Amino acid sequence: MNENNEFTSCPICNKSFAFSEIEQHANKCIFLNFPDDLPKRKRSPSPVLQNNQPKFEFKQKSPRDYSTTKQAEKVNSSMVAPLFQNKPSTIPLAKQVQPKTLDDFFGQNQVLGKNTVLRSLLEKGEIPNMILWGPPGCGKTSLSSVISEMCKMNPKKFKFVTLCATSTGVKEVQNVITIAKNEMKFGRRTVMFMDEIHRFNKRQQDIFLLSVEKGEMTLIGATTENPSFIINSALLSRCRVIVMEKLESNDLYSILERAAETLNVDIIDVENPCGIINDDKGVAIESSALKWLADISDGDARIALGNLQLVIQHSNNNGKIINVEDIKDGIKKSHMLYDRAGEEHYNIISAMHKSIRGSDPNAALYWTTRMIVSGEDPRYIARRLVRAASEDIGNADPNALQLAVTTMQGCQLLGMPEADVLLAQCAIYLARAPKSREADSALAKAKQVIRECKGCQPAVPMHIRNAPTKLMKDLGMSIKKLALLICS
Repeated sequence: MNENNEFTSCPICNKSFAFSEIEQHANKCIFLNFPDDLPKRKRSPSPVLQNNQPKFEFKQKSPRDYSTTKQAEKVNSSMVAPLFQNKPSTIPLAKQVQPKTLDDFFGQNQVLGKNTVLRSLLEKGEIPNMILWGPPGCGKTSLSSVISEMCKMNPKKFKFVTLCATSTGVKEVQNVITIAKNEMKFGRRTVMFMDEIHRFNKRQQDIFLLSVEKGEMTLIGATTENPSFIINSALLSRCRVIVMEKLESNDLYSILERAAETLNVDIIDVENPCGIINDDKGVAIESSALKWLADISDGDARIALGNLQLVIQHSNNNGKIINVEDIKDGIKKSHMLYDRAGEEHYNIISAMHKSIRGSDPNAALYWTTRMIVSGEDPRYIARRLVRAASEDIGNADPNALQLAVTTMQGCQLLGMPEADVLLAQCAIYLARAPKSREADSALAKAKQVIRECKGCQPAVPMHIRNAPTKLMKDLGMSIKKLALLICS
């Protein structure tokens, strides 16, 4: 049948058209300004466009709305682009300045300095299984970034995968391990960086064991917690623990100096001024201000870089050099590392106790104040002061124990912030008091005697036993008389 003789209804306007013209007409109905000079193309009849097809009603867009849309599309992009040219980057500065090579890595000389074992291995292209242990901002993630770049330089040999235990489950790790096994067949080794590995419990950490032992995968874990407590002992024996310390102020200054160059900021030395601010940069900062930022960051590079980025983004000095006074108002409080349930919690309380034992009142007051400012429970500090009064002072000054117990009771009654002076007074008194470890040493020897006793422990002699009844008293007297007869 000739398709030109067949007609069908338009589903939009309900008018009849031949099959050869229905498609072009439908386009005109939908787009009102559709050009009329389109080439005619013959199409095979569509099975859905039948005479018995139900009619559809569409709400047509008014010509006014259509013209408005067209005008919006014709807006010159050059009018909008300048609005975003000076928009600050939303990427954290710590991420922007992550080192790419070992030469760009500042700090941790005890681990990555020249002639160290780890640096020598990495320079040879050998990546061992290791657990990076250190406080936040000390360079664990930065070291993983350096290793990642090493793997990218040799993609046929290494494949680097980054995961975080806070957002990754065992299933995702298993998928990576499965792919790593297949990669090993082609001589390609997978290096997995697991950040916050302590978030996996010891049972979940078992998933790494077999792959690490067989050499199917290299594991690099990062944690802020003591690996001896939170890492599976079997996994710990297969990895090297790399201890990373807080960064020194000089290292932080070098990091901030490189970050300023990344942000296109001039660094001005006020003691030896040379030159004028670069007009292309428009922003400058004094070297003393960078030094101040490094000093208040408590060895945390991430905090230091975040403060610098905040200062630069919110500076509107129009050529004025940023100095220390300009940024002190915005950054007043020193960042202090403290975890009431972590490693630093025990480190600082131990420092307070040893300062009292060493008769150093200034150090005892400092560490006590560090805990108070960091939000430690005052009752916990008071309990340790009671222990120090008995363990380190003892009978040399019995009043020390009485003062420590009174301090603990006062902390329970007052609470913070009123209890802070009680803790300070007690810490100073205990540090100045005479020391005697007689009771503690004697107790330790008594425990040793009991522990090393062979056979049964000796029975309590009858004459010093408790005798609440007449029979027991008589029994004790009879044994005493028998002993006297034997002796005579």
